[in-house]
Amino acid sequence: MRVLASLFILFVGFGVVAQSADEEKDQNGPKITFAEASHAFGDITQGDVVTHIFKYENTGNEALVISNVRTSCGCTAPDWNREPLAPGETAEMTIRFNSRGKMGVQNKIITVLSNAVNSTERIKITANVKPQQAEAEDGQ
Repeated sequence: MRVLASLFILFVGFGVVAQSADEEKDQNGPKITFAEASHAFGDITQGDVVTHIFKYENTGNEALVISNVRTSCGCTAPDWNREPLAPGETAEMTIRFNSRGKMGVQNKIITVLSNAVNSTERIKITANVKPQQAEAEDGQ
């Protein structure tokens, strides 16, 4: 009896997972697709301001509107197109990171909220902030 109950639960579980994947694939509406999910700036010097452009596309079948972009820190600032993006069109989102007051490895999450079927997407930037070097002491 336990074996039958276990098999029943197993098959029902697989059915739910398969149905969820099919539903997402078949959903109508806008869909935001980023060309890359993250960007690493590598080593930067404390106080540097660096920017990266994330490209995205509306891979859905209705107009995409990004309603808000949230950052995990005030040191990170987004700039994005607030106009509706037609299906098949691409756009860019500029992310600026100010390393003033930061040290070491920095991981910043940017949360993109939209009317898409995948309404919440996250992209990430990373940087290793190194201390400013003291002015070269030439006279010694």
